[in-house]
Amino acid sequence: MPPLTTAFAHARSHPAMPAIYGYVTHPGRTLFRLGWFVVHSPPRLENLMTESSPRFEHEADATARYWHNTPLNTLPPPDMVGNYQRFKPLPTEGIQTRKAWIVGGGIAGMAAAFYLIRDGHMPGENITIIEGAGIEGGSLDGAGNPEDGYIVRGGREMNWNYDNLWDMFQDVPALELPEGFSVLDEYRLANDADPNWSKSRLMHKQGQVLSDFTRFGLSRKQQWEVVSLLLKRKDQLDDLTIEDHFSEGFLASNFWFLFRSMFAFENWHSLLEMKLYMHRFLDAIDGFGDMSTLVFPKFNQYDTFVTPLIKLLREKGVQVKLGTQVLDIDFDIQGDQRTVTALHTRGSDGESRLAVAPRDLVIALTGSMTEDTAYGDLDTVPVLKKRHGGPAEGSSWGLWRNLASHSPVFGKPDKFCGDIDRSMWESATLTCKPSPLLDKLRELSVNDPTSGRTATGGIITFTDSNWVLSVTINRQPHFPGQPKDTVVMWVYALLMDQPGNFIKKTMPECTGREIVAELCHHLGIADQLDAIIPHTKVRLALMPYITAQFMPRAAGDRPRVVPAGCTNLALVGQFVETANDVVFTMESSVRTARIAVYSLLDLPKQVPDLSPTQYDIRNLLKGARALNNGEPFIGERLLHKFLGDTYFAHILPPLPGNEGESTRRERLEAELAGLKDKGGAVLQGFAQWLDRFAGQLRKRGDD
Repeated sequence: MPPLTTAFAHARSHPAMPAIYGYVTHPGRTLFRLGWFVVHSPPRLENLMTESSPRFEHEADATARYWHNTPLNTLPPPDMVGNYQRFKPLPTEGIQTRKAWIVGGGIAGMAAAFYLIRDGHMPGENITIIEGAGIEGGSLDGAGNPEDGYIVRGGREMNWNYDNLWDMFQDVPALELPEGFSVLDEYRLANDADPNWSKSRLMHKQGQVLSDFTRFGLSRKQQWEVVSLLLKRKDQLDDLTIEDHFSEGFLASNFWFLFRSMFAFENWHSLLEMKLYMHRFLDAIDGFGDMSTLVFPKFNQYDTFVTPLIKLLREKGVQVKLGTQVLDIDFDIQGDQRTVTALHTRGSDGESRLAVAPRDLVIALTGSMTEDTAYGDLDTVPVLKKRHGGPAEGSSWGLWRNLASHSPVFGKPDKFCGDIDRSMWESATLTCKPSPLLDKLRELSVNDPTSGRTATGGIITFTDSNWVLSVTINRQPHFPGQPKDTVVMWVYALLMDQPGNFIKKTMPECTGREIVAELCHHLGIADQLDAIIPHTKVRLALMPYITAQFMPRAAGDRPRVVPAGCTNLALVGQFVETANDVVFTMESSVRTARIAVYSLLDLPKQVPDLSPTQYDIRNLLKGARALNNGEPFIGERLLHKFLGDTYFAHILPPLPGNEGESTRRERLEAELAGLKDKGGAVLQGFAQWLDRFAGQLRKRGDD
C-alpha cells in the first residue's frame, strides 16, 4: 500500500468545509474518508487560512493575553489540561523517513523520543539518543548495593499537577503491575494508600522539633513582601536576587527555611525564579509546613521513572548510544536561518562527524546540573575537577558554550556555570543497618522506616545548622532487592562555605564520617557515634552546578526551546526559556521536550501552560490564610458573613473551631472597624492622587 501523505489545516473553519481538522490524500486518488467526514480534492492550505484563523502556538502562554471565546477560536484556553488535550495529531508529511538525533539521555531526551513516537508518529528506529555517560537517566540516578552502599545524588519532590510528566507516564507500562497498568497507576496507588506528611519538618537545639513549624512566622510586613513579589511583572526582575527584595526578618522566618530547603534556594539566587515557584506552587502553600502537598514514588527516581521509560523506548526501536559526547554542531546559515548539518562527537573510538540531513531533527540538552560531580565516602573527601574559571575541559557544558559562540540566540551559559561557589551543594547517601541513628529517625517518622510506608514524609531541616543541613528517609526499600533490615537515608546541605556546628569544617572539606557526626550532633545523639559509624556506609556527591539553573538571570540569558532562525534544532532541559514554568523539576524537562517535538514537526497541538490553579479563588484564599500563620486574614471574617449561608460558602477556609459565637462577632466588629479606618485612609489617599493626576493633565494641556 503506498504511503499516506498528510498535511494539516491550522484553520478550523472554512466556508465550503466546516469542521475540517486536517486532510489526508492518497496517491492516485481524489477521495479519502477521514473519520466522519469526506475530503474531496483537498484545498490548498493558504486557501483555508485567513487573517482571523487561529494559529498554533506550540508553547501556550496564559499570561500573554486575555483569552475569551470567539467564533473562530476553537482552541481551548492556553492553560487548560485534561482529556480534551489528549488527542493525537495525524502524521506529518515524510515522517516515516525523517530521523531524530537526541543529545542527552536524561529525562528530557527520553521524553523527546517518547513524544516523537506517540504524537509525532516517527518510527522508533529512526531515533537515536546520544549520551555521554555509560548509563541513561542523566541526573535521575540511583545505584549501588548493600555491601558498598547505595547512592542517589538527589531526589525529586513531586506534585499532582505535573501535567506533562503524568501525560507521558500514563502511557508508559508499569514496572511491577500487570499488563495494562501504567507508571502513573503505580504512583497513584502507592500515594493514595499511603499519604505523605511530616511530624518533624523543622528541628533545632540538638534533637528538638519546633513546636510551631507549620506556622510561617511572617509579620504583616513580611507577608506583603510575598504578595508584592507575586504582583510584579517578570520583566521587572532581571538579574535581581532574593535578598534584593526580601528583608532580613523574612530570610530568618520559618517560611524561608521551609521554602529554601524544600526547593534548594539560596539567598543570592534568582528572584524571578522564586516568583515563578510561588505561582506554580500557590495551590500547595498550605501544605508546605507538613509536606502533605507532596507525593513520592515507591522506589528511587531511577527505578521508578528511567527503567520503565527506557525499556519502552528500546522496545519501540529507539537506539541508545552511550559513552558518546557531542562536542559541537555545524550549521548551514542562509540569511537568518540556521539548519544543522552535522554533529561532532567523541566516543571510545575517537572523534567523528555525524552528518545530519536538512529534514532531520536535532534535540539537544544545554548544560547539566550534575556534570563534574565529585565523589567521596566514609573516609574520603570529594575533590572537584575544577573550582574556579568555569567547567572543566571536556565538560558537557562545552556544547552549550560552543553554540553560544555562534550566535546570541543561544544564550549566555557562563551566566549559570561561571560561579561554582554559588551553584554548589553536597549530598550524602547513608546505607544504614540498625543503630541509634535509625532509632532516632524512627522517633521522628510517621511510620517505622522499615514498614514500607511513608517515613519522615520529606526532609527534616535543622534551622540552627550552619550548613542548613537536612535529612530524609523515603519509603523503603528505596531500591529493588534492598535487604529488609537496611534503610537508605539521604542528607544534604545548602551552605558550602560555613564551618559546621560540631565539625569545624565546611561540608565539602568533610569525610562521610564527619558528615554523619555533624548530623548526629543536630539529632542530639553525637555521644552515640561509636555505635552508629560501624553500621553506616556513606557515599558522597559534591555537585558544582546543582543549582546553576537558579542563578540570577535576565531576558536572553537562556535560549528558547527553538532558538530564533533554527529550522531543525531544539534545546531542552533546565537551561532553556519557557513561558511560565520553573526549573529543577522533572516536569520542566518533559515540558521542554514536548515543546521541541511539537514545534519542530509543526504539529497542530499545543503544550498547555501551567495548570491554572494559581487563579483559583479557593487557592488564593487558603494561600492568604497560610501566609497569615493559619489565622484568618484581614477581611476574611467579612467574607464569611457575606458567603456563610450561600452556595459559595465552601470556598472559604473554616474559621478557628475554638471560637465561640460571641468571640466571632467581636472579632468581626473589630475587623470592620479596622477596615473602615484603613478604607477611609485609602480613599483619602486615592482622592489626593486623583487631584495630583488631574493637575498634571491640566498642566500638559496648558503646555
